[in-house]
Amino acid sequence: MPRFSIILPCFKVQGFLGECLDSVLGQSFRDIEVIAVDDCSPDGSGAILDEYAARDDRVRVLHLEENAGLGRARNAGMPHATGDYLFFLDSDDTLTPGALAAMADRLAEAEDPDVLVFDYARTYWWGGTRRNALARVLAEAGDGTFTSAEYPEILDLLMVVWNKVYRRDFVEREGFTFPPGYYEDTPWTFPVMFSAERVATLARICLNYRQRRQGNILSTTSRKHFDVHAQYERVFAFLDSHPDLARWRPFLHAKMGEHCLDILSKPDRLPPSDKEEFFRRTAEMFRAYRPEGAETPAELRVLEHGYGAYRLRRRSGQASREVQRRGKQVRGAAGTRLRRVRTAVNTRRPLNPDLAVYSAFSHRGVLGDPAAIHRKAAEIAPGLRGVWVVRDEETAALLPPGTEHVLLNSAEYRRVTERATYFVNNVNWPGAVAKREGSVHIHTHQGTPLKYMGADLLDRRGARQNLDVPGMLRRADRWDHSLVAGRYAERVWERAYPCHFASARTGSPRNDVLVNAGPDDGRPVRARLGIPEGDTVVLYAPTRRDYRRDGLVERIDLARLAAELGEGHTLVVRMHPSLAGGPVRGLGLSELHRRGVVVDATEEPDVGDLMLASDVLVTDYSALMFDYVLLDRPVVLHADDWDTYTASRGAYFDVTREAPGHVTRTQGELASLLASGTHRDEESARLRAAFRERFCEYEDGRAAERVVRTLMLGEPMPEPEPSGVPGARAVTTGQDLLSAT
Repeated sequence: MPRFSIILPCFKVQGFLGECLDSVLGQSFRDIEVIAVDDCSPDGSGAILDEYAARDDRVRVLHLEENAGLGRARNAGMPHATGDYLFFLDSDDTLTPGALAAMADRLAEAEDPDVLVFDYARTYWWGGTRRNALARVLAEAGDGTFTSAEYPEILDLLMVVWNKVYRRDFVEREGFTFPPGYYEDTPWTFPVMFSAERVATLARICLNYRQRRQGNILSTTSRKHFDVHAQYERVFAFLDSHPDLARWRPFLHAKMGEHCLDILSKPDRLPPSDKEEFFRRTAEMFRAYRPEGAETPAELRVLEHGYGAYRLRRRSGQASREVQRRGKQVRGAAGTRLRRVRTAVNTRRPLNPDLAVYSAFSHRGVLGDPAAIHRKAAEIAPGLRGVWVVRDEETAALLPPGTEHVLLNSAEYRRVTERATYFVNNVNWPGAVAKREGSVHIHTHQGTPLKYMGADLLDRRGARQNLDVPGMLRRADRWDHSLVAGRYAERVWERAYPCHFASARTGSPRNDVLVNAGPDDGRPVRARLGIPEGDTVVLYAPTRRDYRRDGLVERIDLARLAAELGEGHTLVVRMHPSLAGGPVRGLGLSELHRRGVVVDATEEPDVGDLMLASDVLVTDYSALMFDYVLLDRPVVLHADDWDTYTASRGAYFDVTREAPGHVTRTQGELASLLASGTHRDEESARLRAAFRERFCEYEDGRAAERVVRTLMLGEPMPEPEPSGVPGARAVTTGQDLLSAT
């Protein structure tokens, strides 16, 4: 039997689940089993579990038929555990390297105690880390074992289930289970710690306790926080059934009062209209369970008076903080007042249900996914008025004829953004655009991500020059829908942008033309670019480098490559848009274009046209590869600086190992591959198909229609269904396993 049975309940954690599982399965100590419980999660968590189970036979998956909640999901996993110790790990947390080995060593040293309590650190979304403030309690416990009565300081630690491991036969003998509802750790942890005859500690950080920016269930405003009262009633009932533990009643009574008052003090827990009821219920319990002769601690005496007295004390405690805050508010007050007045006026004007505002690439024109959505809306929802935001008059002059538009920050811009119901963009809207109730913000992104994005850039200083990540996330809080091309992108965006949005499994609207492309669709573009009839078109589209301030690293000698390709080939170069106005073209690209050596297509407005016009894509780490495979044409990955690139920017997976085609490391390899025709062999086709299957699951050619119908018109339209994961190891469970005593 394994040493540890790690029970992992999963619900809406797809952005963090892979990192959690990697931290467990990558431990040097391998004598474990993972019992992962898919708690009928509506996102891709279940599929992720199946993928890991297919790769590692230490992972078994239970798929519950209905959502049971965290506690009962843990109950469902326990009967399948065979290990010496149970470890209830939350699926958004991670183990530190060597954690399980350290636990195993300590358990052996302590001769298999009932419970081992270990240390943890809080890890924050913005990159900070803070160790458990009471770490000294673990260090001062000594090398032996003890009971809670012998060392009551152990109960000062956070009373949660995940900072401990439990001997399985101790748990089974005592019949411990989790109840339903919020705060399910309370009626587990207190009885366990009161009952354990041998407790040991490990003063080592074994777990990173993720502090999510948003999405923590206990930070959700809800009446479910009233569950805490029933959970403490369960602990008191446990003490009633165990007279030998009656000495813990005064401690538990005080702990209950502290816990409930802490919940009441949090601004994001209870609806304001329910706070008085919560206080009253807490005070009733405090009186009902008060041990005879017990003295009430000073900080809990407020529960012996009314809600009015509680509020008065709260207000007096806030007074000094308010004075300090007012001092800060004075600075910049004039601008703040102006914005408040404008917002107040704006919110009095009703939203226009037929007005949609579009923007793309920081207001650079009718481009990308927003353009595809706009075109489809004009076709199937002509009653919707679409207005584009553009950055200046020069950009406006290049818009397609008849395109309704406003200039950024103009009076017309303010009017349409104040009244619009729909906002469609592939870049965050400026901070001045307020999110009004009833408006719908649709964020399309700019492609499937390979390199780190959003919050994942916080520890990549070189990659976030002049980038305010917290500010970017605050603007992303306005998103209602995030469009995704597959489950991979869905997971990454939910991790990179910890905000309150729903992932829309629509596919990428800009790619509909690629999915539906015919063999001659690129011919008009070839003619416009002056490409000779019958030439093989090689599209070279590199990305920028974050390890250079200007983003430019010339990886390939373009003139030499064009010569090595020879007659019958045209090399089309598309630099990253952020480099279009920089020195790269002045350093030689424009001259090569003038001489006819290459075609400089950097300023082509629609990269989709270039993909349709080409026969093969050569790129490094550009997101373009995720789109190009939809054409089922060869892709060559030129990765001569992959290690440097990932060290500076970071990447979500090693694309050189899971490439959409052959990988080259030198220009000689690249030229030889293209000249020999090897780039289009059977292996290339196999790699391309596997890449497309993994990353483009929702690309069915109807993405724009799906966005307009489901997100704007409210009409039903089925999602594209990805295929299952072959080889996953699953176990079945009966509904009785979800019950709790």
